[in-house]
Amino acid sequence: MPHTAVLIATYLEPEHVDRIAAAAPGVEVLYEPELLPVPRYRCDHTGTPRPLSAAQGQRWEGLLARADVSFDFDWQDPARLAQRAPRLRWVQATSAGIGGFVQRTGLERSDITFTTAAGIHAVPLAEFAVAGALYFVKGIPELRRRQAARSWERYTTAQLAGRTVTVVGVGGMGRQVARSFEALGCTVAGVGRDRIAALDDLLPATDVLVLCCPLTPETEGLIGAKQLELLPEGAILVNISRGPVVDEPALVAALTGGRLAGAALDVFTAEPLPAASPLWDLDSVLVSPHSASTVATENAAITDLFCDNLRRHLAGEPLRNLYHRDRGY
Repeated sequence: MPHTAVLIATYLEPEHVDRIAAAAPGVEVLYEPELLPVPRYRCDHTGTPRPLSAAQGQRWEGLLARADVSFDFDWQDPARLAQRAPRLRWVQATSAGIGGFVQRTGLERSDITFTTAAGIHAVPLAEFAVAGALYFVKGIPELRRRQAARSWERYTTAQLAGRTVTVVGVGGMGRQVARSFEALGCTVAGVGRDRIAALDDLLPATDVLVLCCPLTPETEGLIGAKQLELLPEGAILVNISRGPVVDEPALVAALTGGRLAGAALDVFTAEPLPAASPLWDLDSVLVSPHSASTVATENAAITDLFCDNLRRHLAGEPLRNLYHRDRGY
């Protein structure tokens, strides 16, 4: 079997690096964590950029030049990845949604094959979606206010079971979200790209709207003032997709006007969410700093996917989670 140089371009724990090295005969792992961004938290694949000396910069460029395969993108200059890594044939991303990134950097015009981490984050994101819906259905903000006031007053609560949930995006994440809500007694409708035109017809009967779709020209601004107005009064919005899928000013207006019961948001149009955003101050909003997908076992799961894809790549077999340039995901 020919020699294959695998560059690990993001921090990984040593046990996962060892697993990659042992994944198949002929694999040479190129991994120098002292040249990579410093992770801010466990399973951080962005990190704090590390200033490199001239010698360190040359070492990093040398690793790129030798790489046939890369676990994540070049953190320094991804737009020039094809030039800096002329032998590179395939990149395994650590994120499910890479469409915007490869388009912004121009990498979609390269000959490099990309695979995503689709499905890796499905369970934690589905758990966040359920937690976000329950947060408002069970009146947690009001309970916290009463607790702070040391107020003991019985009241009538509500239940999630029996409600209608519309899931936009029926990939691995969307299917997991659907299964999770169905297990709690909800009626679930799924909307894929072939049914996106029918979304407006479903909204008037939607109690919980969960956005799981990739960001594409078709989904940017998908949920605007019209769609929010179509939702029944007291509906809940959960966004675990990408921020620009929702018209944020329209969402703020729907929330401040009291039409929606709440919004659980893991993604935003601008990230980090600006301090001046009104979303911070609304009791009807649960703000998550784009972290709902990140769990302590993420690196192990992505390594599992990568090792399987590496064996497929070496055997000339189809790769899992292949990124399709024509679709944007």
